[in-house]
Amino acid sequence: MPSWLDLSLFAVTLIVMLVGLFGLLVPVFPGLVVIWLAALGYGVLAGFHTLGIWLFALITLLMIVGSLVDNLFMGAGARQGGASWLSIAVATVAGIAGTLFFPPIGGLVAVPLAILIVETLRHRNFRLALQAFRGLAVGWGLAFVVRFGIGVVMIMVWIIWDWKG
Repeated sequence: MPSWLDLSLFAVTLIVMLVGLFGLLVPVFPGLVVIWLAALGYGVLAGFHTLGIWLFALITLLMIVGSLVDNLFMGAGARQGGASWLSIAVATVAGIAGTLFFPPIGGLVAVPLAILIVETLRHRNFRLALQAFRGLAVGWGLAFVVRFGIGVVMIMVWIIWDWKG
């Protein structure tokens, strides 16, 4: 029978993980990193037995993949919408700069704005720029779905870790 300390650790870890999971609804919130940090904290407090090390490594890999998915899907969506590689590069730099200089929503505003501006200047046609923006938005939405799914899998892996530990 688990002690109250074990149950408390489980409950706190699960709550933090759920905050990370539902935080993914906010584009600038690093939900997968929050889930990973909760798993790390759990491992430090509960111990990393042999299975725990492997499952934590899997959680880490999922977090890295999920963190890359966002940028890859947004760029691919924009590209499919007709955006040039230059527009995607400018949007990436604008997103990083916006996040650094105007947190928390600077990057969120800078990326689509950069796509619209560069594509409008490139084509001299706002409709084509809007098409690239739509592609970016579709990629963003798809990235959210994939990241949410990865977050659910990360939590399920942690539950297996707790259950088998």
